[in-house]
Amino acid sequence: MPRKIARQAVEWFLLEQSGEATPDELVASARWRARDPEHLRAWHKVQQVSGQFEQTAALLPPGVAAPVLRRPQRRAAMQALLALMTVPGAWMLYRHDLLPTYLLAELRSDVGQRRELALPDGARLLLNSNSALDVAYGAHERLLTLRRGEILVETRPDHAGRRPFIVATRHGRIRALGTRFIVRVEDDDSRVTVLEHAVQIAPRAASAAIRRVEAGQQARFDASYAALPTAAAPQADAWTQGMLLAQNMRLDAFAAELARYRPGLLRVESQVAGLRLSGAFRLDDTDSVLDSLTRMLPVDVLYRSRYWVTITAHVK
Repeated sequence: MPRKIARQAVEWFLLEQSGEATPDELVASARWRARDPEHLRAWHKVQQVSGQFEQTAALLPPGVAAPVLRRPQRRAAMQALLALMTVPGAWMLYRHDLLPTYLLAELRSDVGQRRELALPDGARLLLNSNSALDVAYGAHERLLTLRRGEILVETRPDHAGRRPFIVATRHGRIRALGTRFIVRVEDDDSRVTVLEHAVQIAPRAASAAIRRVEAGQQARFDASYAALPTAAAPQADAWTQGMLLAQNMRLDAFAAELARYRPGLLRVESQVAGLRLSGAFRLDDTDSVLDSLTRMLPVDVLYRSRYWVTITAHVK
């Protein structure tokens, strides 16, 4: 089953089970299931995993249950995770990417939230909206595993020894060389932007070449290849100050970026997707950003609900 479809099925299921879905969102969920037999199959698998909760929650080890229950997750998400951790059948579904690994992450940020944390060695960590990662400081390395989203890291010297500082994604590992850098993970690849000093990228494939990225550069990599570094985007860390900067950006790309900071669905009709805009936008009030689009471009913003928004061509 494609990862994208599995993830969409989980998200629709959790929204319905949360009790927060509007009538329009329930209709949209039903339409999504009806659109493709693969969608319906994924939905049934999510239901199967969730339905195992009542029979298996009592088997969960306390050390696993407590962190999950302390997080502000929806009940349906906890049901699925508990079943995943205890039922062999659920493990099989997990291995086939039914449930995203970020649901189990140790550290998380909500949609629209930025979190700043101090790591055990004094390093600074900033999570962007809707991000998740695990931290594992061991005898031989200091490891962050980014499961979802984007982080900024400011490393510190290792006073406990000479352990390398590593950020891992599903695509490979980034070794910090005394540095300040940003890592963003997406479905197809990961991106590193170096703000100070340098990093080394090692894709997962053993045969892949290691790539060095210097301050002021960025590079993308997947599991088999790290691309040549290019100049970093201007003010690539603007999100750490709650800003989204656009420079002659297509409207559909702008909306996709803005959608990372607001719950629900944000869509752009094809006839206006290619419009371009520039400016600086505050991420703490995405409704105001959407309202400003109607003054900058010939578009309207249609709210079917608070969580289902479409940017359409302006109607005179």
